[in-house]
Amino acid sequence: MRREQLTEKILDIKREKEWSWKHIQEEIGGLSPILITAALMGQMKLPKPQAARAAELFGLSKSEQAMLNEVPYRGSIPALPPTDPLIYRFYELVMVYGTTWKELIQEEFGDGIMSAIDFDMVMERQPDAKGDRVKLAMSGKFLPYRYYGAQQGTPELGYKEE
Repeated sequence: MRREQLTEKILDIKREKEWSWKHIQEEIGGLSPILITAALMGQMKLPKPQAARAAELFGLSKSEQAMLNEVPYRGSIPALPPTDPLIYRFYELVMVYGTTWKELIQEEFGDGIMSAIDFDMVMERQPDAKGDRVKLAMSGKFLPYRYYGAQQGTPELGYKEE
């Protein structure tokens, strides 16, 4: 079985049992609800205790349980730009605001990037009389570029210089 097939099996069981992601996340527990969903969608790995809980919940084999604990090949969007309207809006945000985010982050922190590995994300629904809003909060560790070969008082890392 390939990882994509396991994802489809999990989604089939979710549909058949009429489970919500919230229900699944609560049953597996121990991690961010977003990370649990990402793992079941094949984009993250579950630690062994959560993989065991997921296997029990979905009635998976030992081999399928082990697959949930393996490091996945990440990147599930088959083509760019994405064609799904919701995913496209995230792509659009990066196209419109990406250079602005880059400038503001690097002005504040220095020459580096925001980690998507040492990273947290929270999603909330915000009620609004004009239509409910989606609130995403992302927090990634700042990783400065390393200036290799630095010598004679030159900084080794790209942190903001005062």
